[in-house]
Amino acid sequence: MNKKVVCFGGGSAMPKAILEPLTKYPVNITSITSMVDNGGSTGQLRKDFSVLPPGDIRRHILALSKAPQWKKDLWNFRFGREEFDGGHRGHNFANVFIAGIEISLKDYSKALEIIHKFMEVSDKALPATIEQTQIYAKLENGEVIKGEDEIDVPQKHNPNLKIKRVYLKPEVKAYQPSLETIIEADLIIIGPGDLYSSTIPCLLMKGMKEAFKKTKAKKIFVCNTMTKLGETNDFSVLGFANEIEKYMGCSLDFVIYNTEIPPKERIKEYKNKESGILKTVKVDEKLDNEKFISSNILIKKGPVVYNPEKLVKIIMTLI
Repeated sequence: MNKKVVCFGGGSAMPKAILEPLTKYPVNITSITSMVDNGGSTGQLRKDFSVLPPGDIRRHILALSKAPQWKKDLWNFRFGREEFDGGHRGHNFANVFIAGIEISLKDYSKALEIIHKFMEVSDKALPATIEQTQIYAKLENGEVIKGEDEIDVPQKHNPNLKIKRVYLKPEVKAYQPSLETIIEADLIIIGPGDLYSSTIPCLLMKGMKEAFKKTKAKKIFVCNTMTKLGETNDFSVLGFANEIEKYMGCSLDFVIYNTEIPPKERIKEYKNKESGILKTVKVDEKLDNEKFISSNILIKKGPVVYNPEKLVKIIMTLI
């Protein structure tokens, strides 16, 4: 019987680094994404139609899809000239498609079935919750900021202030099918991705901590390669892992991190293209090498990101 693997993450990092290469292995995949995205096309659809945010789950659907290329191109097609907060322009076809089905059926679970069928996904992409909520962050000076977009790209607060904690308001229950997959999993993979705006929001729903404590699955965290302004300034590998364990409510079995230091010019080029990127994540001294798995696993040139095939190969050896 194939192993059951559950992958957590919002944004685009985890789908590219984990989901796409994982589909080539004989495993049953369930991906779980946060439902707090409120920027760009997604944010506008939330405001206009009170739908659940489609932006992150559409990326998971695409990563798991076995559909022909024309469907994948259509899924990513962006149209219109309307400009949204943050400088985003136009709506993404998949966002409108997902929102439209949700509005038409008034049943998100049924909408998911149609979306999976249309994009020919045999694995599962699930939301962490199907209740409306927003993420808030309390800073070290006591200030509270609202919204995934403001945490992700600080516009209204000092990004040098550390985040002390994040939470959801209103509090919401985790999606029951997602909880069930966690409990039944053989392996759970968390990250990589922006810590407070993409990864940890997947863990905040009521019921998540209990499911993590109940499951017998091995729990792996894939640490980010770079720190990010406003979220993980000066974070180390251990700093990342400690935050994940705090919000999970239990210990990780393994933490995978990169040890390769790219040339300064390559880092500079990456920072110029990706706003908010700071520097490579610090490696702590005397890490437990049975829990903390180190390797040179970056792509050879270009962005300072993981080589997906190398990364997933390491993960598969830990199963």
